[in-house]
Amino acid sequence: MTRAHGRTLSLALAQVNPTVGDIDGNLQRLREARAAAPAGCDLVITGELGLAGYPPEDLVLKRAFQGRVETAVQSLATETADGGPAILIGAPWRSDSALHNAALLLDGGHIADVRLKYDLPNYGVFDEKRVFRPGPLPEPIDFRGARLGVMVCEDMWTPAVAGHLGQRGAELLVVLNGSPFEVDKTEVREDLAAKRCAETGLPLIYVNLVGGQDELVFDGASFALTPEGTVSVRAPAWQAGVTPSRWQRRPQGLQCAAGDVAANVNGLESIYQAMTVGLRDYVGKNRFPGVIIGLSGGIDSALSAAVAVDALGCERVHCVMMPSPYTSSESLEDAAEVARLLGVHLDSVNIEPAMHAFSGMLDGLFEGRAADTTEENIQARSRGLVLMAISNKLGYMVLTTGNKSEMSVGYATLYGDMCGGFSVLKDIYKTTVFALSRWRNQSCPDGGLGPRGRVMPERVISKPPTAELKHNQTDQDSLPPYDELDGILAGLVEDESSIEDIVARGYDEPTVRRVWRMLDRAEYKRRQAPPGVKITRRAFGRDRRYPITNGFTSQI
Repeated sequence: MTRAHGRTLSLALAQVNPTVGDIDGNLQRLREARAAAPAGCDLVITGELGLAGYPPEDLVLKRAFQGRVETAVQSLATETADGGPAILIGAPWRSDSALHNAALLLDGGHIADVRLKYDLPNYGVFDEKRVFRPGPLPEPIDFRGARLGVMVCEDMWTPAVAGHLGQRGAELLVVLNGSPFEVDKTEVREDLAAKRCAETGLPLIYVNLVGGQDELVFDGASFALTPEGTVSVRAPAWQAGVTPSRWQRRPQGLQCAAGDVAANVNGLESIYQAMTVGLRDYVGKNRFPGVIIGLSGGIDSALSAAVAVDALGCERVHCVMMPSPYTSSESLEDAAEVARLLGVHLDSVNIEPAMHAFSGMLDGLFEGRAADTTEENIQARSRGLVLMAISNKLGYMVLTTGNKSEMSVGYATLYGDMCGGFSVLKDIYKTTVFALSRWRNQSCPDGGLGPRGRVMPERVISKPPTAELKHNQTDQDSLPPYDELDGILAGLVEDESSIEDIVARGYDEPTVRRVWRMLDRAEYKRRQAPPGVKITRRAFGRDRRYPITNGFTSQI
């Protein structure tokens, strides 16, 4: 296709994996995306704030940061004088003394056009009104014989911007996105995009970021839709790369030729991919050589280890078994078998001497008081001490293994099993931990570096969960059965349902009230938990924000 020809247009959807603040690195990734475009490409379309990384949070307010971004934009714009394709990028941009979330068209050696984000999201994980100012309703951009209606992410989620662009003569809606993963998000995006197409009668291109940034992970899955909402092109999920789309002018408007349509990744596979990509990028972008995991013989640590091996490779995963007098022979055997199946190094450090040492140190203070959870927590904290010592010595990051069910109700020990730098299960309920473990034993994620077969013995999945901090202990000594607990938590956390509504679903009222009180009391623990990959609609920390000091629960 010839770029000067008014009847054809070649547009490339470029999924880029940026790092917040790495302006030079992100600039190079944009250059590589432009270079990877097919011959004759007119325009390379990239994601939201791809030059700065998303979300930049308060970093974007630094004038030095803004200056570096502007220099990088000018540099890339100059490079477009080489006769190659134009490129549409996302970057923070100052206009009329205000800072905006912007889309910039770079073409012919200069900044050809700028469009400012109109709708700034301020809910859930988004806090854009804190750092950006909204722009005016955007006008279409005239580009090589076509009128492009350029929007930035949230602009597509309501009808106003697309409707305005349609009324002003846009022929193709183009959306730059930084849309984080959560369960079933792919379908939500495509359904919303199809609504904008139906309302305007226009085709649409949607380009998303890919990769992990702290708790958020971006799944790519960019696409092009016909005016009828049919997917004509879809880029692979979870992969950086460039996907071409070819457009022709017909009497009814611009039409996208049928192209590559990658399959959507859904369900357990998408959750597992999110955890894997999130961990891989957190470790890699923060330059950790690898991770350390306390491998207990239980399902949480086994699944965490499997994700770590799939993300990093077995040579970058160091596991440690830390038995106590309460550790069963089954747990020792299961931990060893998990390590063998995954091909990871497994050390053993007995914590009994530490238990005795702490007991001796505290005997005088505790004289006359019966043993209770204090002594149990000393075991968990002894294990945390061992893991952090190894981390200090080797430079590896401790990977925490607690799940969302435990974090919801505070069934975890501060400075014990909660210590660490990152948690892949932080937003995964226990019932989903079981389902993911079964899935991984039968499947292997695309791009995974782990073994193709089983990653844990069936006994790890089927045996009753236990912290093994005393003899004959199981989680259900302290908690409702997990299928019941997770159902209640889904109502309280994900849906913000009332106690009455949850009881109406068939749950026991005293149990629901007990879980609500546990959920409320554990807020102080969650504030001290390490970051972890956002999976659900209401992840702790970024999505669900409650006060620690809270007198309302006492009234329930």
